[in-house]
Amino acid sequence: MSGKHRKPTALTLTLRATGTFVAGAAVIGTAATAASATVSVPGQDAPAHGPLASTQLAAAPQQAPAKIPAKAAEKPTGKAAEHAAAGKAAPKKRPTADDAIKMAKSQVGVKENSNGETKYQDWYMTTSRARETVKRDGGSIQGYNDAQWCSMFVSWLGERLDFNDQFGEDAWTVEHARFFQKEGRWGTKPKPGAIVFFAWDGGKGNHDIVHVGMVIKDNGDGTVKTVEGNTGNAVQIKTRNTAQIVGYGYPDYAK
Repeated sequence: MSGKHRKPTALTLTLRATGTFVAGAAVIGTAATAASATVSVPGQDAPAHGPLASTQLAAAPQQAPAKIPAKAAEKPTGKAAEHAAAGKAAPKKRPTADDAIKMAKSQVGVKENSNGETKYQDWYMTTSRARETVKRDGGSIQGYNDAQWCSMFVSWLGERLDFNDQFGEDAWTVEHARFFQKEGRWGTKPKPGAIVFFAWDGGKGNHDIVHVGMVIKDNGDGTVKTVEGNTGNAVQIKTRNTAQIVGYGYPDYAK
């Protein structure tokens, strides 16, 4: 997804084939023009499930069973014991590259509906980050509803992995790349689970970025196997030429 991640509205037009964003009649192709483009975006996820109804079991009176001594609770060991002794919760498990790739691949085949909408845009609209990016880029939250969603897909993966601090959260590919650059986690080596940023014209600047996905593996022949959202209006596995790659963002596991 490129430009300010906007699809057609009364005032905006997105060229979906290339990911280029057009405001009025001018194509947003540089950082300077992109910065002045309007934006409108939304998001939410699958509807929350309501509470389950409780089940009451009525049993006929019967003789109470003999009491059996309860098994002594097992004491925590290792790091868990250290945290318990200090009155702290055990640290959460950090995802691995394999975890991230598995999560991304589990979404392969998810497609837009007839209105260009997916659960990734729906989710993004509900986030506090969506309010921040709309304030930054302009437009409205609802504009995300049918916007280009490759960057929202990557953001959704980070949220599902409870790894937002490593994946970043954005609807605009350019700013998503800048997140990794500002964090000092940016480079040119394809690593499994790395977030990969594309420029179809071979450009290497931030303003050239029009698409984003996740690396599955380096094929070792000048191509990279990836999983990407908003590719053919769906989540797909692709093989990309490294000449089309601007750079990679590295979550902790890919450093």
